[in-house]
Amino acid sequence: MIKFVLAINPGSTSTKVALYEDEILLHEKSLNHETNELEKYETIASQYDFRYSAVLDFLDEVDFDVTNLSAVVGRGGLLPPVKSGAYEVNEAMVDRLMNRPVVEHASNLGGIIAFKIASSIDKKAYIYDSVAVDELDDIARISGMASIERKSFSHCLNMRAVAHEVSEQLNKPYEESNFVVAHLGGGISVSAHKNGKMIDIVSDDEGPFSPERSGRVPCKDLVKACFEKGADKSDMMKKLRGKGGLISYLGTNDARQVEKMIREGDEKAGLVYEAMAYQISKGIGEMAVVLDGQIDGIILTGGMAYSDMLMKWIQKKVSFLSRVFILPGENEMASLAKGTLRVLNGQEKAREYKLG
Repeated sequence: MIKFVLAINPGSTSTKVALYEDEILLHEKSLNHETNELEKYETIASQYDFRYSAVLDFLDEVDFDVTNLSAVVGRGGLLPPVKSGAYEVNEAMVDRLMNRPVVEHASNLGGIIAFKIASSIDKKAYIYDSVAVDELDDIARISGMASIERKSFSHCLNMRAVAHEVSEQLNKPYEESNFVVAHLGGGISVSAHKNGKMIDIVSDDEGPFSPERSGRVPCKDLVKACFEKGADKSDMMKKLRGKGGLISYLGTNDARQVEKMIREGDEKAGLVYEAMAYQISKGIGEMAVVLDGQIDGIILTGGMAYSDMLMKWIQKKVSFLSRVFILPGENEMASLAKGTLRVLNGQEKAREYKLG
């Protein structure tokens, strides 16, 4: 029996939607949201109606009857630590993502929007390979401050998908492979994969700065800035996530615009952009050490992996460690759909979320 799956992936500046007939992609679109439009909303949760309506408009645009859907899957958001694979979205998960997310992140809306659409047609909604997948080794949890434990938040879905893809290229099972994977998008994270598990990560708040996130900044100066006269928690958080990185230095989160500035002779843009590549390379080096240098491949993925300029800078720094694989873009939509199809076909069982 044919199965139709709608995949929804909210990102920092877009909501990606894709409609699948089994594993065949029927329609896909990135619903881009202007920064000035998103700035109207105080929180990610308050963007819910805006993004939900955009998804319904997409279904109208492609003239698809929503009642024909077999299931809806959303990008997993910032939940307490969960396992890899599928979870069925329930009221407890929706409540957590909407009202008490671990971190404010656009992906929190994926499961909520999926649940709303699926519930309206009496079907099930899922998340798959959530941002909150936690497979860290115990030693990786130690932060250096006893009251703070390192947590696993990363672009798990795309990272695991490309690791599986490269494993197939190498004719070696993912469960027997070691990879360093760098996801380069609006946020940047780097992960160490050992024998099928992500045993450590450099998350987007403790590593390279990105188009709109500040990444790891000097702790003492950050604390000082938080206590300066007039300092506001909300404003400080936006400087870390949303108005950091390239936006902070150059006023844009569009890497293509930055490259245009560089070609036109903007030396500051050149320095900042190369500094981002420099920091990404340092993050890859950190994860190479985690794997004791036993690496089957370094994988560069995400939207910025399309940038030849950025890729050349990074390859120059890290190619001595291992072979570099560049898989531009994101495999997230297909990964969401395929994971859901495995559940629908009985090949995989969805977990029940109980951590509300």
